[in-house]
Amino acid sequence: MNKNNIIFTDSSRLLTESLAQAGADVFIGYPITPANLIYHYASQRFPQFMAAPDEITALQWMSGFAAAGHIPVTATSFPGYALMIESINMAYMMELPMVIVLVQRLGPATGTATRGAQGDIALLSGTISGGMAIPSFSISNPHDCWELSAKAVEVASKYRTPVVIFTSKEEVMTMFSIDKTGLAPVHRVERKFYSGDETYVPYKADEKLVSAFLPVSSNKHQVRFTASTHDTQGIIQNTAKEAIDNSKRLHYKITENLSDFTYFEYDKEEGATSLLLSFGITSQAAREAVENLRCQGKKVSLLIAKTLLPVPTAYYDICSRYKQLFIAEENLTGQYRQLLFGSMPPVHIHGINEFGKMISPATIIKAVLSHE
Repeated sequence: MNKNNIIFTDSSRLLTESLAQAGADVFIGYPITPANLIYHYASQRFPQFMAAPDEITALQWMSGFAAAGHIPVTATSFPGYALMIESINMAYMMELPMVIVLVQRLGPATGTATRGAQGDIALLSGTISGGMAIPSFSISNPHDCWELSAKAVEVASKYRTPVVIFTSKEEVMTMFSIDKTGLAPVHRVERKFYSGDETYVPYKADEKLVSAFLPVSSNKHQVRFTASTHDTQGIIQNTAKEAIDNSKRLHYKITENLSDFTYFEYDKEEGATSLLLSFGITSQAAREAVENLRCQGKKVSLLIAKTLLPVPTAYYDICSRYKQLFIAEENLTGQYRQLLFGSMPPVHIHGINEFGKMISPATIIKAVLSHE
């Protein structure tokens, strides 16, 4: 190993650099713990940086930049994200590409800003009114941070949608050493704008249910954006069939193209009857627990969810192969477990939960062994 290739860094810097290299060109934010390192690094790295007076303003400014052809980014935590939700819905309805980094911390309310958590899954899944799908990636290690951040920019641009990067305090604020040669090159996203001579129809969908994008700076065509229920022309039509179908399309363009951005890690152990599922920071404890269990002669498989939402059908397929399923997540109520299997899951599905502290490998091991 060449020591010159080893860098000492944190995921906030990796995430910021990846987003910038992928083509995100504006950062707009309001500083909030524990997302403030991203705010700081972005002020040094992004071509344009704007300090918003509050989170509502941040999302409104981002929408303006997105409408002008940019890919804006912000980073926040629960209190800020809660303020952003109305504007995220606006951007979703207008089909504006942007990336929102949600760094989880302990709640409720302001909670403890310096303590991590995984308690915002229900909030994330309900971000869009009507439960419509918003692409959301969960980072489980530094390489995910690098690769999925770039993917978030690509998905935001390709599908004209806000995208959420889901992480937590420990992931973005912990320093570590990494071999930089192991970070794959990030390719800049090539934006595709409408270039035809025919009249531009702002919400006319293609075969993938995505409409061609044209920024408001166009001097050739009229460009129209609206957040109200509208037809393909962008004309407010209330509950007319074309307008309602257009709103449904916003959900289906995400769910029907989910295979294009489905990412997970499946470590299959032949002969295993138990599966451990986790995501984010808890997946690091899950990996160690599985390794330890295997050293004890126990057969356990591991599934790390990286595309958190919409839930890929592959997760259900994998889970159905096992007699015992354990879902480890750092929240009190098992939010991802409930999202996957409802508030009354089958008896073979077990939650491993903590509140106010990270889940240890020992806790996971104890839970798995108790259900042998």
